[in-house]
Amino acid sequence: MLLLTVAPVCTGVGQASARPGASAAEVPAPRTGCTPRDERLSELSGLSVGPHSWYAVGDGGSALRVYEMNPRDCSIVDTHGWDVDPYDVEDLARAEDGRLWLADTGDNSRKRETVAVHVLSPGEGTARLYRFRYPDGPHDAEALLLGRGTVPYVVTKNPLGEAGIYRPVSEPSERSPVELERVGTLSLESTDTPGGPLPSSFGSVTVTGAAVSSGREVVAVRTYTEVYLYPAPDGKVLEALNGAPLRVPLADEPQGEAIAFEPNGDLLSASEKLAPVRVVPNAVGLAADRGSGSAGGEADSSGPASAGWSPSAREVVLTAGGLFALLAVLSVVLRLRRRRGG
Repeated sequence: MLLLTVAPVCTGVGQASARPGASAAEVPAPRTGCTPRDERLSELSGLSVGPHSWYAVGDGGSALRVYEMNPRDCSIVDTHGWDVDPYDVEDLARAEDGRLWLADTGDNSRKRETVAVHVLSPGEGTARLYRFRYPDGPHDAEALLLGRGTVPYVVTKNPLGEAGIYRPVSEPSERSPVELERVGTLSLESTDTPGGPLPSSFGSVTVTGAAVSSGREVVAVRTYTEVYLYPAPDGKVLEALNGAPLRVPLADEPQGEAIAFEPNGDLLSASEKLAPVRVVPNAVGLAADRGSGSAGGEADSSGPASAGWSPSAREVVLTAGGLFALLAVLSVVLRLRRRRGG
């Protein structure tokens, strides 16, 4: 057998670890909403909710485009464009002031010296560009969270399950790149929920999107096959991610990469390949119940890990079947790189 050792990582402020609370049987199954038909949404990777419509972005592309959608039938009712050529937009978040933050953080080949966030308002012809630099080399990332005061948090994408959590060390600037700092590690446990382009043991721990509820009381992080709901009663993103989440399976989505909260507390889940948008009813309420302990399981009582190195390495033992799955993951990643032009 092959023994694969994943080295310890610097956790910065704290280390978050997903500890599912309620069992899947206790969580209502997502219901099916509308289905996108427009080919411009075939690579939908970021979703946000406005006062009367949804906003969506697709990954890749040579122009900055945001599509405004009708929530009733998923049709495109307006297109907002800016004269910007992004590298690889992967996620979308809406700030409290209504501005949209587009995470230009995709890097399948892990070769970018900087990543970027585009901040814009539908109806305005200009967009602000902020560049960031990782402290420990390039990363691929598909998840953006906006904390209090529009502090951006980037969560990296890693099929082995150790996702880094990064935020800027200072106020974003249009003049020069701002350094990011690693403030935590999100450790997810693999599940057998089917769906996505990777084997479930890898796809279920690969972070592909994130969102914060409109009231800032719940933080959600998704993979290809699940969404994790973290209670955040004080609106603090990092502290929420150090808590115990509620796991909600999102089975059989072809390539689930987008999530967003409705004002009423429902959670939307969207996928590439023009798959139906799915709705998790009362997701905010479910997470609140989890935070109060009524949804089962015990909340993590330990505080954030101290700054420095994680105390132990994680070892993954791969049998022949596991090695085959790993090779399958590498094959899918290579296909995605070719499809998205690196």
